[in-house]
Amino acid sequence: MNAHMQESVFAFEATNIVGEHVPFSSFMGRPMLVVNTASACGFTPQLAGLESLHRQFRNRGLIVLGFPCNQFGAQDSGSNASISTFCTTNFGVSFAMMSKVAVKGLDAHPLFKWLTARAPGLFGTQSIKWNFTKFLIDGTGREVHRFGPATKPASLIVPIDRLLVAAQGAMTV
Repeated sequence: MNAHMQESVFAFEATNIVGEHVPFSSFMGRPMLVVNTASACGFTPQLAGLESLHRQFRNRGLIVLGFPCNQFGAQDSGSNASISTFCTTNFGVSFAMMSKVAVKGLDAHPLFKWLTARAPGLFGTQSIKWNFTKFLIDGTGREVHRFGPATKPASLIVPIDRLLVAAQGAMTV
């Protein structure tokens, strides 16, 4: 599948942290927050903030997906099982964690190739520069907003609320 030619995020799929296939088409109509995570990064405490967003907005339809990545300073070198245990034990993570992936370069997961093409970073760069880059995707799966690693999850409350209101409006039409 050519990631650049896909019209929406719902064309993608991934494997969750316990090895189950997850078609993103199952999230149609629901806004998504996709984040590349790491267990040993200065931004790792953001896992608590992501969990807070998940708990605050899950009943309104938000999907939070964490994608562990070991491409930045080897800050997530453990197995999927150890990453899962770390996230749950230290930050109470109950949002969906996916299997560890590459988010940049030739081996990048097609989802991240698509996300970075749709929402380039600073100065138009398509590469992800560090852990905890966040992508907020609307309920149509087409509109993508990118937030840098230093953007705290709490800063996303207003944009998430707007997307959820828009998604709810679209569902009642």
